[in-house]
Amino acid sequence: MAGRVVLVACSPRVPPGLLSWPAWAALRAGPVSTADADCPQLPYLCDVGIAVCVEAADPVVLLARADAGQTVVWLAPDAELVRALGRSAVAGGAPVELVHGSYDLPGARLLDVVAVMDRLRSPGGCPWDADQTHDSLRPYLLEEAYEAYQALEDGNLVDLREELGDVLLQVVFHARLGQEGKQPWSIDDVAGDLVDKLVRRHPHVFAGVTADDLEGSWEALKAAEKGRASVTDGVPLSQPALALAAKLQKRAARLGAPVPAYDGLGGQLWDLVTRCRQQRVDPEAALRATARAFLDRLAAVEAELSAEGTDARGLTPEQWSARWR
Repeated sequence: MAGRVVLVACSPRVPPGLLSWPAWAALRAGPVSTADADCPQLPYLCDVGIAVCVEAADPVVLLARADAGQTVVWLAPDAELVRALGRSAVAGGAPVELVHGSYDLPGARLLDVVAVMDRLRSPGGCPWDADQTHDSLRPYLLEEAYEAYQALEDGNLVDLREELGDVLLQVVFHARLGQEGKQPWSIDDVAGDLVDKLVRRHPHVFAGVTADDLEGSWEALKAAEKGRASVTDGVPLSQPALALAAKLQKRAARLGAPVPAYDGLGGQLWDLVTRCRQQRVDPEAALRATARAFLDRLAAVEAELSAEGTDARGLTPEQWSARWR
């Protein structure tokens, strides 16, 4: 009677020893082997009396044992072994069964990000990463956020996926630095604080409160948490000037305070922000859209001139005006 080959797959992101019941049943069904001498499951299997043989992953040997009537259990198979055994099963060889011992939960790959960051920052890692500080990383945080914003503007979701990864790197990097401080905190503290905040600020979801006046409730909860004395507290002054003006005007509007006029060019820009707010237009986005239209047209005109063999610097204002049309 022919035996079978049972492959028990385990996620490296799940604590060892936490296996599904089908996996434990499979591991007790026959001799267990693995090619990974450092498999984190080995001590836990030893604790319950399951011996594991560490040997080379040879599909020919495994199939020969199965053909001889043995149930062969292989722990943590690699992709090449799975492919080789799968081809044999398709060709009519001994049956191959895949048992999932543990599964990655959503977000599990974030553990890999933390592990890689720890490796880069630890002795023997990357010298550049080891030299960074919170201050030295400041420009990268802004740069990566702007690149993600540009991907959104372009409607390029493929680029957005990559750029969000770069933003995530900055979060994990700063959290790793925080772990080394005099009052250490880690990525788990960052995530824990975020979860607490989301639950606290969504009582209509987590506490059975009605969803009436959500914006007002949100702001009231924030003010109570932060102990803010002014509606302007918490407005980041480092944001672009147009966005800052729009945010301050919006905060003032909550109090019913009129927006005063100011003199000079700054005052004119301030008035334009007021007009944008009245028309429910984001001034930062509006100006960026115009700037990008200018960029695209200027590049196109330069390409046309280059194709004609014309030096752009030699054009008169009238010739430039004709080109813009």
